[in-house]
Amino acid sequence: MTVPDGRSFIEEGSPAHDFFVVTDGRVKLFTLLPDGRRQITGFAEGGDFLGLAASTSYAFGAEALGTAVLCRFPHASMQRLTDRFPNLEHRLRQEASRELSLMQARLTLLGRKTARERLATFLMERIHLLAPPCHAHASQVEFDLPMPRTDIADYLGLTIETVSRVLSAFKREGLINIRGITHITIMQPERISAIAEGLE
Repeated sequence: MTVPDGRSFIEEGSPAHDFFVVTDGRVKLFTLLPDGRRQITGFAEGGDFLGLAASTSYAFGAEALGTAVLCRFPHASMQRLTDRFPNLEHRLRQEASRELSLMQARLTLLGRKTARERLATFLMERIHLLAPPCHAHASQVEFDLPMPRTDIADYLGLTIETVSRVLSAFKREGLINIRGITHITIMQPERISAIAEGLE
C-alpha cells in the first residue's frame, strides 16, 4: 500500500488486525495526549515492522512522513506465513523484542537525559540507521534529516527553541555542521556518542 505524506494508516486505540512492514519512505509514530496534542514516539524507516507487539489494539498512531510504501499483513494469517517461511518466525520475534527495547530506551531518553544528551542521542540514532556499525566510527558522517525541527522537538520532549539552541551550540563547538535546514555533517561522531551516553 502507498500512503501519501501526512496520511495516517494506524489509529491509536483501533483494533490491531494487521501489522505493517515499511518497504520505502519514512513514518512517524505518535500517541495522543489527553488534551489532544500528539507526542511523537518514534520514526520508522524501510525494513521496520510496526504493530507486532500489539495485542488487541494499537498503542500508537502512525503517519507517513513523505510518501511511504508499506506491506500489510493480517495478524490472523501470521501462522500461515510462518509455516510457509520458517525463518520469518525468528525475525518476527526479534522485531517484537526490538519494539519493546526501543520503548525502554525512550523512557530513559525522556526521563533521565538532559537536552544536550537527548539531541546527541537522536543524532546517534540517525547515524546507526545509515549503515551500522561502520558509520559510528567514521571520522565524519553526513545525512539529511527527513523530519522538521518541530517533529524532532516533539520526539525529544523539548521545545523547538531548545533544539535550535543545542544544535547551534554543537555547531559552535565544531561537533556538527549544518547546511540549509536538513543537511547535517557530524564532524566528531565519537564526541557526539560520548555526550549521548552522558560521558561529557
